[in-house]
Amino acid sequence: MTIFPLAGLLFDLDGTLVDTAPDLADAANHMLTRLGRPVRDEAAVCGWIGDGVPRLIKRALTGERFAEPDPALFEEAQSLYNTYYEAHVADRSRLYPGVAQTLADLRADGFRMACVTNKAGRFAKPLLRALNIASYFDLILCGDELPRVKPDPLPLVTACERLGVVRHGAALVGDSGNDMRAAKAAGMPALAVAYGYHHGVDLTALGAAAVTPTFADVRHFFRFEGRFLCAKALP
Repeated sequence: MTIFPLAGLLFDLDGTLVDTAPDLADAANHMLTRLGRPVRDEAAVCGWIGDGVPRLIKRALTGERFAEPDPALFEEAQSLYNTYYEAHVADRSRLYPGVAQTLADLRADGFRMACVTNKAGRFAKPLLRALNIASYFDLILCGDELPRVKPDPLPLVTACERLGVVRHGAALVGDSGNDMRAAKAAGMPALAVAYGYHHGVDLTALGAAAVTPTFADVRHFFRFEGRFLCAKALP
């Protein structure tokens, strides 16, 4: 297999950099309470994360993964959810262990870095700023900026173009099947984190080059795993 110098790193947000489940659950339960419906426990909401906020709202309303609620009810629920979540996006969300230091180290190594998320910009960018990691990224590409989101490869391809790196010289770090499918379709390697919101899916079977137990191991993998080269090794 041909080895290319690794110059760009793309990172998913929810479940990879940040544990956002507590604030997502609070927003869902605020919405349900306002609608006069029973609240859901945090573990249930966590199981619904991974396919975007609209699908999470539909799951909270119906209790089913792919059911469709009444359109008028959904519109009201989405307005309630978005208003609350935007005001409380970083109340209880926390970085996973090792994220801040590892991003700082990777930045110092010379990588071009982007956060590529399906989360809307009105939520993602304030969250990254509140947790003091926005400055590590050369690009923050959000789910409402392009016509298609992950698992479509368009966000990853666009991120590489904007970073000025070739796709085979970039890699994605993510926690879900959507991340692995997007990377495979974009023709770039993907490293999966073992935590996050993958709901027990075998990410290696979906194309992950490897699975790392902690975010701190991300840097070790890219610096020493034989299939990749560290940015410092670039001529």
